Amino acid sequence: MTTIVLATANPDKVEELSTPLRLNGFNIKLQTDFFTEQVVEDGLSFIENALKKARFASAKTGLPAIADDSGLQVDALNGRPGIFSARFAETLGLGESSEEENTRQLVKALEGLPLRNRKANYICVVVYVAHENDETPLIGIGAWHGDILTEPRTQYGIGYDPVMWIPSELKAASEVPLERKLKISHRAQAMESVIKQIKQREAK
Repeated sequence: MTTIVLATANPDKVEELSTPLRLNGFNIKLQTDFFTEQVVEDGLSFIENALKKARFASAKTGLPAIADDSGLQVDALNGRPGIFSARFAETLGLGESSEEENTRQLVKALEGLPLRNRKANYICVVVYVAHENDETPLIGIGAWHGDILTEPRTQYGIGYDPVMWIPSELKAASEVPLERKLKISHRAQAMESVIKQIKQREAK
């Protein structure tokens, strides 16, 4: 059984990333069991940031590592907040970001726009490295399409989930049950792709 370290300290992400791995027979360790340092996410893309986190975790632990980087791309904002999704308020010069403040600023930025002009995509990139210097990292990409609401539907969820309306589910992302998210979300899609690639590599 392959042991993989998850390169995230976010408890919500841990659940979404670890569940499909465990269901596919992998043994999971958390980076928080080994170290507390955080990587500076200064890449120019989701792939660069995820790869940087995965390599760092693998270097720290000596284990294969999986990391994700994800964010929200809003058409009306030319793809913003994108890789700066977790720091959206900060990029607007409003001090330290929080999920609540980021969401508030996003809603404010789209104020007055009709629903047809509030299209958005959740993007997730998952990267697996067999070791720190892996020259052929495995990459999975997922996208979850929706519309940005004018106000939050709930007070929970990851990131912009409370205002990300998923038309296919007739729910905000924060209202979609975890069991369902593990099958259809951007993170689930990216994980499925990477797990399939790991199995193909191991079968050779």
